[in-house]
Amino acid sequence: MGGDSGTSRADGASGAEGAGLRRGLRPRHLRMIALGGIIGAGLFVGSGAVIHTVGPAAVLSYVVGGLLVVFVMRMLGEMASAEPAMGSFMEYARESLGGWAGFTAGWLYWYYWVGIVAFEAVAGAQILQKWVPGVPQWGFALALMLALTVTNLLSVRSFGETEYWLASVKIACIAVFLVVGTLFVLGLWPDASVSVGNIAEDGFVAKGWFAVVHGVVIVIFSYFGAEVVTIAASESREPAKAVAAATVTVVWRVLLFFVGSVLLLVMITPWERIPDEGSPFAAAFDRFGIPAAEQVMNVVVLTAVVSVLNSGLYTASRMLFALREHGWSPSWVGDTGRRGVPWKAIVLSTLLGYVAVVMSFVSPDRVFYFIINSAGAVALFLYGIIALSQLRMRDRLERDAPERLRLKMWLHPWLSWATFACVVLVLASMGLVSETRSQLGLSVVSLAFILAVYAAVTLRAKRTAPPPHA
Repeated sequence: MGGDSGTSRADGASGAEGAGLRRGLRPRHLRMIALGGIIGAGLFVGSGAVIHTVGPAAVLSYVVGGLLVVFVMRMLGEMASAEPAMGSFMEYARESLGGWAGFTAGWLYWYYWVGIVAFEAVAGAQILQKWVPGVPQWGFALALMLALTVTNLLSVRSFGETEYWLASVKIACIAVFLVVGTLFVLGLWPDASVSVGNIAEDGFVAKGWFAVVHGVVIVIFSYFGAEVVTIAASESREPAKAVAAATVTVVWRVLLFFVGSVLLLVMITPWERIPDEGSPFAAAFDRFGIPAAEQVMNVVVLTAVVSVLNSGLYTASRMLFALREHGWSPSWVGDTGRRGVPWKAIVLSTLLGYVAVVMSFVSPDRVFYFIINSAGAVALFLYGIIALSQLRMRDRLERDAPERLRLKMWLHPWLSWATFACVVLVLASMGLVSETRSQLGLSVVSLAFILAVYAAVTLRAKRTAPPPHA
């Protein structure tokens, strides 16, 4: 087994080219993946439900959730800039905590993205069916899956170009909203009056402080995906530099895109009148007097859905590819085509995505429900593993190779431990909130299953290993 800890790759030996992949991603691809990677339907659509759950203090929920992600990304950036690796945090968990952690992190992450790919394909199909009602949803869902599979199979540069333009649309929409929204709440937009006071019309913490904690439990999943850039960076020319830049900019991205947008939403419209279904951004653009606001936002939300699909297929395949280096996935998933793409890993991840899409229509209340909800708390499990890995790896790097600490976690080790404690607190809170309790329970089942598989794989490896020489 490849589960021994303590190895290092100062030269990036397990990077993309050493593994048979091509470094086809350009700096502009990585910049846009870093900028737009965390902007999805969770912000454009889900923020309305969060505001109705929490009230205007939903802004605080986004701040707390955002800070947690910022700290996790900073820890991940410290490790990735010191030792760029295919598989990113899976590899760091293996080195720092042992084989069980690497195996668990890798397979949990792969499982999460396979489920998300199916979920986003169904969400995209629902939007497309509004425009072309004669086509069944499953047809649109499979068509979206097929299109993004082809994009990923062409080349890593094809993935990067697709993500570049999809992210550009999302960022352009947010930028327009931030500019126009600011003018609107200040009364500087045509037919607008100062509306900053809407944020405290019924009291800022209108539903109490526990509602703020409840909001953190909900919004934390909107941020998941920021770590994709650390995996993609291994297929760029300067992975350490790319990761450092991405993790530094995540701070203002979270504050500007998420917190800034939600802050404007509760100023533009009294929070009780913000729609909890559909997009609150569409309602805001409608108040600005922008024509066809709902249709424009449907296009933007579809773009966000396709972007997540694109990133999900890429990320799942690369994690599967990285797992095979330690014998944790079939060796044949490491086969690459003429363009340096791990096509078998992509196809396998896609096939299971197709199965999940089919289940969303054949058995939505059982099989599909289990797939989606059993991955619900995976993000938090992975954040906890990343925090513990950074604590262990930082000690080793400071002792053996301090010059490789190009990017350091703030206030180490206190902030690292505080981040881990916050992850545990949010997980505990999931058990107290009825809407997320089943997600936590099913995710624990997934975690237990993967740990059991690792134990079985390890036991089998010991039984089949040749006896040691006398």
